[in-house]
Amino acid sequence: MAIRPLDDRVVIEPLEAEEKTKGGIVLPDAAKEKPTKGKVISVGDGKLLDSGKRAAMLVKKGDMVLYGKYAGTEITVDKKDYLILKENDILAKID
Repeated sequence: MAIRPLDDRVVIEPLEAEEKTKGGIVLPDAAKEKPTKGKVISVGDGKLLDSGKRAAMLVKKGDMVLYGKYAGTEITVDKKDYLILKENDILAKID
């Protein structure tokens, strides 16, 4: 099933949380932080402006991005977790 977001929304596949610390300590599930990095799966057409035109999206499919820890709405489709959020909830693109 394909997910097509509307307006200025973006579908992101979150990357897995770290299993170990940099020092090699294995983290239990309760201690893992929510992921804040992910891959853009799909983007909407852009925000509808007062002029009737659409604003260009700054991210595209395949971009790696950083987003706020509690941003967006979590969904599950075909047993995979995704996050739908507005483009302005994305903090940065990773090059």
